[in-house]
Amino acid sequence: MPSSYNLPEIVKKEIDALVSAGYYSSKSDVVKDALRTFLEKKKNMRTAAAVELYKREEVSLGKAAEIADMGIIEFKERLAELGITRVIRAETAKKMDRELARIQRKYR
Repeated sequence: MPSSYNLPEIVKKEIDALVSAGYYSSKSDVVKDALRTFLEKKKNMRTAAAVELYKREEVSLGKAAEIADMGIIEFKERLAELGITRVIRAETAKKMDRELARIQRKYR
């Protein structure tokens, strides 16, 4: 889904200049590189984004840890520090029984 953002005119001109000079193939590439660099330099912002995505249930725990550039245990600890309770969803016993029966049939 495309997004648009308002930027100051001087920033727009700088982006255009970088594309015109051949450093980037598109304006989008300039912005992506700038954001990637920002998140690499400001680890706290990367972690904040990962936490927010996890809270909104847009990414799994593992993906959030990856975004934050942390191991899963470290990310879990960070969530606990922030007072964020992890929600662990389990399948119903009935669904698990059906899956187990399917697997057993497969290997008989």
